Amino acid sequence: MTDILIKPLQDAEDTSPDIEAVDHPDNPLADWLAVPDVPILPAWARNWASVRANSGAFTKLTWWHTRYHGLRSPKYAAKVVGYSARGAFRGGRRLWPVLAAQDHTRAIKALRAQSKAKPDDTVLAAQAVLAHRERTVARRWRWGAALGLASAAAVALNYASLGLQFAAGCMMCGGLTAIGWSDEAQILDHGVPPLRIAMDAQQLNDALRATGLLKQGKGDDDGPKVNCVMGPLRDGNGWAVIFDLPKGGGKTAADVLAKRTAIAAELGVDEIQVIMSRVRAAHGGNAGRVSMWVADDDPYLAPSTTSPLETADSFSIWDPVPFGQDARGNRVAIPIVWQSMFFGGLPRRGKTFSQRLLTAAGLLDPYVRHIVADFKGGQDWIQTRQVAHRLILGAEWDAIEAFKAVLKELLREMERRFSILRGLPTSICPEGKLTPEIVKRYNMPFILFTVDELQEAFLAIDDQEREEIINDMARIARRGPAAGFISNYASQRPDAKSVPTKLREIITIRYSTQVTDQTSSDMVLGKGKAAQGADASVLSEEHRGVGVLVTGPASFVTVKADLLETAAFNAMCAKGRALREACGQLTGDAASDPAAVAEATGVTISPVLSDCLAVMRHSAKMHTVDILARLENLDEDYGDWDAERLAKELEDSGVKRTTKQVNIGGKNLAGYRREDLEAAVPAELLAAR
Repeated sequence: MTDILIKPLQDAEDTSPDIEAVDHPDNPLADWLAVPDVPILPAWARNWASVRANSGAFTKLTWWHTRYHGLRSPKYAAKVVGYSARGAFRGGRRLWPVLAAQDHTRAIKALRAQSKAKPDDTVLAAQAVLAHRERTVARRWRWGAALGLASAAAVALNYASLGLQFAAGCMMCGGLTAIGWSDEAQILDHGVPPLRIAMDAQQLNDALRATGLLKQGKGDDDGPKVNCVMGPLRDGNGWAVIFDLPKGGGKTAADVLAKRTAIAAELGVDEIQVIMSRVRAAHGGNAGRVSMWVADDDPYLAPSTTSPLETADSFSIWDPVPFGQDARGNRVAIPIVWQSMFFGGLPRRGKTFSQRLLTAAGLLDPYVRHIVADFKGGQDWIQTRQVAHRLILGAEWDAIEAFKAVLKELLREMERRFSILRGLPTSICPEGKLTPEIVKRYNMPFILFTVDELQEAFLAIDDQEREEIINDMARIARRGPAAGFISNYASQRPDAKSVPTKLREIITIRYSTQVTDQTSSDMVLGKGKAAQGADASVLSEEHRGVGVLVTGPASFVTVKADLLETAAFNAMCAKGRALREACGQLTGDAASDPAAVAEATGVTISPVLSDCLAVMRHSAKMHTVDILARLENLDEDYGDWDAERLAKELEDSGVKRTTKQVNIGGKNLAGYRREDLEAAVPAELLAAR
């Protein structure tokens, strides 16, 4: 027989003998050698993720049935006793004819009947007597055997172990129950886990077909179907499935993500319950593979988890920052080194609370220098004065000027750092960026630049100033990460003016709480993100602290941020100050701020004096009407104060005015000089500074 070689076909110019291909139609072994292009394992066993998911679902189902039937065990025991009693009755009724030798009785009755008909026949009479005697003997043997077996069993069980006695009892009970069983009888109740929604492959195919992602079939044919790589199966409080779109339909995973709302409607759930993502090649996926999880109900309405940072004594900014958890309860952490962040969304949806989580992580690392600008000027950030190298509060002209000066200071510091990094040998600075050794050796701590309520500043200035500020902030966000700058920006109004494209497009990490529509969502998260599935407009008013987190061009997840109350954040500010004092890293405004020093040293200072110093931190003098307006913005309790009450409270706090009128911009009105307020600060605080 000629050998068949399996190797590539030779070129046309090759003069070697012809080689027969395996798939040649005349090859008699072609069918035998063909390798079928089908998986050898079932769908649930083709990857560890599927095995774990199925094992977890089986374990949960088993545990549910164990509890369900365990609670009903007394009912089942009563049923078994009843069936056993009926079985004993049936068994006794069937055994009695055997013990009574009724098979002999029928013959005796027949002979007696014949004897009565022929009284003179002595043979029949003798046969009747003989049959009667045989019945008596049979009865004695059968009763003896039965009693003997019962006695032997009783004696054996009397000397057997409790285990054997229990096993024998179960076998006897089971036997009696089997005898007493009837076709319609049922011992165990039919328990079905209470599922709020049900999902199977057919329902998934119907939903995709209704939304135009699968072609319609002809006649009785349903048409092409998806290939479920895993599931659908129960996974936590929902259904999980990974599927491949059929080839030839021209649809991709991106098309599925874009129709999230329509698919949710076909499945009978809200779109917030449908979590979908592409499965990339790195995880065994392709352009047509989709991972879908459908929750039983809204997974984001549960109470928020308290941030682990609240109880931490310290934290390294080099580690990912714990941020929250996704719909399935998986923890989400954000690495912020070499990154820049932007937070956006509607008011009172938890935007500032979420933004503060990243700043809070920096509070617990003494080698992080904080620059904080809060253009709302309220209570959210005021306690960062205990640690902030620079702190800007409010969006008035003096705060804007201070912010512009801080931007120039940051740009100078950035260039200084790059100059130092360029001069370092590659053995110390191999990538031209900060390292833990450089941070401490050359005193170049990370600079966490936090800006909140950015829209307030942009609305208070003209277009030229706005463009200048945007250019500086964009430059810091673009070039700063290599020099240790971490930008953390937030804006309340997601429009083109408050979220400039020039600034937004260079931000690497974005987070959006609820917005009004997909256009606003794309303003925060990036153009086209809503079409990819990253859509913050699907969130509702109840989703406080919930937002869509985008960490890359194709990476996003909806996250319920951890809860960090203002009181806990303020306590972390005090903890951060102590850490910096111990390391010699307390610098700038925090080192000299009277209120911050008072809080750190335990010296009592009047609250109104502290607040007035806070609102005048960027001005040498200020009119009384402006002070009152800023105090009300800082704390609503100042809303009913007037000039007379302010003057009395400050006088009681030890403030002695060198002049009651101050001239600002040509206006000579009642006001205060900052140096007069600072003169009222206790002497021990001045010494501490």
